[in-house]
Amino acid sequence: MAELSVAHRAMMDPLIAACSDDQLVKLADAVGAMAGDRARLVSQTLSAAVADRARRDTALWPLMPLFMPRQDGLEGVTFPREVLNRLWRQASAAEPELLPQLDEDGDDAVAVADRLCRAAAGAVRDRPEAVWPQALAPQQRENGLEQLAVCLDLAPLARRALPQLPAWVGRADGDQLADLRLLVTDSAGIAVDGACRMMEILFAHLGDAALILRVVTHSSNAASRESFLGVSEMAIFVNRLIGGIQDRVRQVEAYKPKDGAEGTERLLRDIAWSAATIGEIDVTLTPQPDGPWGKALRDARVKVATRMTALMMSADKLMDTALPLTRTQLAGRMTRAAPRLDADPASPALADLATILTLIGRLRGSAAVFGCESDRRKLSERLTERLSTYADEALDLVNAGEVEDENRALALIECVADLLGRLDATDAARTVRRRAAVAGAPTTTDGPSPQAA
Repeated sequence: MAELSVAHRAMMDPLIAACSDDQLVKLADAVGAMAGDRARLVSQTLSAAVADRARRDTALWPLMPLFMPRQDGLEGVTFPREVLNRLWRQASAAEPELLPQLDEDGDDAVAVADRLCRAAAGAVRDRPEAVWPQALAPQQRENGLEQLAVCLDLAPLARRALPQLPAWVGRADGDQLADLRLLVTDSAGIAVDGACRMMEILFAHLGDAALILRVVTHSSNAASRESFLGVSEMAIFVNRLIGGIQDRVRQVEAYKPKDGAEGTERLLRDIAWSAATIGEIDVTLTPQPDGPWGKALRDARVKVATRMTALMMSADKLMDTALPLTRTQLAGRMTRAAPRLDADPASPALADLATILTLIGRLRGSAAVFGCESDRRKLSERLTERLSTYADEALDLVNAGEVEDENRALALIECVADLLGRLDATDAARTVRRRAAVAGAPTTTDGPSPQAA
């Protein structure tokens, strides 16, 4: 039976190592659909690599999130991705005959996975060069090796604890809280910093970083008190969250409407994340107003509220520019302001106004946390009234035949409807669009009208 040559395997090994898990599966599927003996051999090699990674993920499942950066950008214990495959090669080489048991569910698979984690911990301590070469992330290597070994020691405990994580961040009952506190005690018995390392593992499995506070405060009767938590090793998680808030506050302060749609979406995400995290800290810890955490949160609130208010209050001036008015004569010397419908529907001012109104509409949930919801609501109501009045008067002018370019005027009215939608005034926007659909100056003809026809 033909086999791949040594040269072919030498070419494939770096290719497989460079592929992410998803890429490797797609590559295996693509090659599997090809015809020919060589393609079949390559497909078998790729399929074996896919199966090996599945076993790796099963054995090292408790620690897998530690080999990738957090999506929210917060600090956390992480290890280089390259270390993962090196670590697995060392662990799986110890007892390769046990690996097929990882393909099944059950106690035997769990026992094998725990055994491989212990083998991996031994490899980290006995053969560090094979797991983490000197040239790979040298600035974090020594500390990283030490932390990785402890995390591998804790992996069996974490494997049994992680299924309870949803309960610990929710409404845990007495038995579940007792399990959490026992986990912390057992972890501390494995290593001096075992309790904190276990929290790092749980933290890595939480997409919403602020939820780690619930686990931390549930882990001890005293952990919900700032005076206790602030001087404990668990304070690092609160500090990370506050650091994340401060980073986002700086981005909020630097934001400009000219940053475009991507910048606006980033701003909204930053404000929403900060609001949710501050709310969680307030509820879970109730920081002391004069304490360092309380002061940091108060400062963040003031800075975000100041920037939000400045952005929102710019809407009136932008509206004057984007939707200009002109004076029209009523009778004698009497005049009134009316929409000037020769304005450009694609003007930069209209784009800037749309950005600000998007912020006003979508800040409704977050503004309350920063103390400016009342101002936001009043402004939204006033702007909705202004836009609705503008649209009504513009439609009256169109229907009266008092505009030179009806299509341009209707395009401008459609922009007004879009602006109302951005303010979440959907009923008003729908009304404007409905009226605009039938708007137009009446025409005089000798034959029947289009409606009669």
